[in-house]
Formats: sequence, structure tokens, C-alpha cells
Amino acid sequence: MLQIKNLHKKFTLHAQNGAVLNVLNGINLQVKAGEIAALCGPSGAGKSSLLKAIYGTYRIDDGDIKIKTTKQKTINIAKAEPRQIMNLRRDVIGYVSQFLRVIPRIGALDIVAEPAIMQGMSPDQAHSIALDLLDQLRIPQKLHNLSPLTFSGGEQQRVNIARAMAAPRPLMLFDEPTASLDPQNRQTVLELIAQLRDQGTAILGIFHDPADRNFLQARDIHLSAVKEPEHV
Repeated sequence: MLQIKNLHKKFTLHAQNGAVLNVLNGINLQVKAGEIAALCGPSGAGKSSLLKAIYGTYRIDDGDIKIKTTKQKTINIAKAEPRQIMNLRRDVIGYVSQFLRVIPRIGALDIVAEPAIMQGMSPDQAHSIALDLLDQLRIPQKLHNLSPLTFSGGEQQRVNIARAMAAPRPLMLFDEPTASLDPQNRQTVLELIAQLRDQGTAILGIFHDPADRNFLQARDIHLSAVKEPEHV
């Protein structure tokens, strides 16, 4: 489903005399359908940067990020046009970041239903799925029509997860999906992620807690720490 070859990514810090951070150096990995792989490594190892590169948020300097869209077709994110990346995000790649980024004044129920509607689902069906997910994730119904930007951090994270789960793609990326959650909601989220795996979804994520990785039966992928800045 996902194959990465010789991926390199660096950041140039123009405000710090052109210092260069070599964040990702020659990364090679693959994730198959129905598998969960967990990125491991210390802070600064480039785990979140790698997820953003796969999602097309960061352009890489060298290498390939190939994603299978059908049995016969793959697309290389590293060489894809912006419209191709947008289509992949709609139909193939889902990404759950640490923070919810949505338009203000739109209610949580509509925000969760939106990706499913964009995939062609009827609004009634999408809202029914969204309602069920919000209930599973213990978002009180009195909050469903309110903007989640007014919610607590844990509630926002659960809305973010529900939004991704309402329209799961063949490849799902998770950046610390349980970081702000209490034990009960943490377990619910882990069970939802495991359900995606059992349905054949390829999953790559950052799960810091070894207990979470064990529950998900995740394969660990260790990244080396970021190199010291090099001045150019």
C-alpha cells in the first residue's frame, strides 16, 4: 500500500544564519494493507515530519513515496501535482494530526460528516455515521452543533478522530491519536484503529505508549535522531 525509498528531507533555518537540519536521511519502509506500523524514536527524530511528507504537506528533497491507489496503479507523492495530492487526500490517504484545524462556526457533527459527503455519501447517511462516532467517543449531544474550537483539548482530539473514521481511506496516518485522552476514551480510540486494521486499512502512526503498540499489534519502525544543524 505504501512504499518509501531513500527519502531525504532537510529544513533550512534562514533566521539562524542558514543552519540546515537534516531531518530524514535515506528512509526506507513499507506498510501493507491490514497492517499497523508504529514510528519510534526520540523527539526530533522526524516522525511527524515523515507523516507530513507522506500526506504531501512537506515536499521532500530526494526519494520516492509510492502509494497504491488501485491494484494496477501507484502514485508517487514526491512527484505528484497538487490536484493529484488533493484527490489522494479525499479518497486514499487519511491523516489524524495532533490538533484539530477547522473553519470556525461549523458544528462538530457537520465537521465529522464532511469527508464522507465529499466521497459521495448522502448527507443523511454521513450524518448518521458521524452521530454514531461522536456517541462512541463520548462527545455529549449538546455539543454536536457547536464549533469544536470551543471544546477542550481532549474533545477536539476525539472530534478529529471521528472525522477521520467517518470516511476511512485505504491508508491512514495517525500522529499521537491518544495523547490528550483519558483511559476510557484512549481505549475506545485504540479499538477503532484496530477495527480499521481488521478491515484491511494500512496504518502508519506515532504511538508513544508501548502498551498502545502492543494492543494494536503494531510493527515498530525505528528512526534515528535528527542530525545536528549544518551551516551552509
